Amino acid sequence: MNKLKIPQNHSGISKTLRLPDNVVDKVQDLADLKNLSFNKTVISLIKFALENLDDEDKQKLEKNA
Repeated sequence: MNKLKIPQNHSGISKTLRLPDNVVDKVQDLADLKNLSFNKTVISLIKFALENLDDEDKQKLEKNA
């Protein structure tokens, strides 16, 4: 007999964000276009933003890390 195994959720921290309606709509449209979840799309956008900070902000962020 097969046994039920519930997979563990991916590691991460849960945060609540309040976003303007128009931002949510645009992100959801992009997620739908790329056939991705809203969450994965937001993560991709945030990673891109962090990797492409202007030099001054990047230096300040690295200095505080």
